[in-house]
Amino acid sequence: MNTMNKNPILQIRDLETRFYIPEGVVHAVNGVSFDLHEGETIGVVGESGCGKSVTMMSALRLIPNPPGKVEKGEALFKGRDLLKISDHEICDIRGAEISMIFQDPITCLNPVFTIYDQVSEPLIRHLKMNKQAAEQRTIELLEMVGIPKAASRLKDYPHQFSGGMRQRVMIAMALACEPQVLIADEPTTALDVTIQAQIIDLIRNLRDTLGMAIIWITHDLGVVAGIARRVLVMYGGFIIEDVLVDDLYSRPLHPYTIGLLSSLPRLDRASRQQTLQTIAGSPPLLFHQPVACPFRPRCKFAVEQCAKNPSLMDVDQDHRVACWIDPETGRMRA
Repeated sequence: MNTMNKNPILQIRDLETRFYIPEGVVHAVNGVSFDLHEGETIGVVGESGCGKSVTMMSALRLIPNPPGKVEKGEALFKGRDLLKISDHEICDIRGAEISMIFQDPITCLNPVFTIYDQVSEPLIRHLKMNKQAAEQRTIELLEMVGIPKAASRLKDYPHQFSGGMRQRVMIAMALACEPQVLIADEPTTALDVTIQAQIIDLIRNLRDTLGMAIIWITHDLGVVAGIARRVLVMYGGFIIEDVLVDDLYSRPLHPYTIGLLSSLPRLDRASRQQTLQTIAGSPPLLFHQPVACPFRPRCKFAVEQCAKNPSLMDVDQDHRVACWIDPETGRMRA
């Protein structure tokens, strides 16, 4: 599959993650593989519980063990397997070369430390800055993410900031060491629409300025349209479609992706009174080792062959899909 004329900076290979809980074993991530290229932005979409966040947290070794465990796979960052290097080495990479923005800043920012303490920590730890240099750089970072009168807010605490401002602080922390890869885990979900747009514009501008690669995790297909080049659609712990963002909307080829797009309100629908479609059934519980296509119980195209889970197949130069059926024709793929 052709993607970009640049080298992959992050390569996820056959990643599998399980959670061992009293109710049983949850097969959260089931053989996920993809490449992230230098300067590329990938959107990862899917409903809650599909494995989006767990995939990325597994690659950075942020899964609590127990109950979670990465059972298999590789996460190659510039050729080094993040799953096999020492604890000291992965700590040196996290926050410096790979940063992550989490969904809810109020739970991620420490309420008993000042904004300066938290933003300056990666500067002091990774870049070995002294206090004076770290303070100046912290002010620059806060100004860069649009926090007014930044110098006067260094001694403030997270509760003194609004939700949008706290998210900007999280972005400043993530960008402190100018990472090569930024993982944004639904960073705008808790914000109102106006602030969402501001945060997306901010990250897009910083991406173009710093040249970093981004993985943007979201359940909002509208968000990825404005920031991503390529989209990974996940379901049941699998990537079920890998497609350029324009083709996602014009030619979705997995029944689940088609169902997701059909459930969105559209201004260009023929009738404003047209009823939104729904996807029948419920998401899989993932307590059993997946053998069949995970979408099979909810799919109107399901056939006998779907008892065997398909791998991603090339259907176009930059389009792969894990489905035995071509929904455009209703026929089996060759």
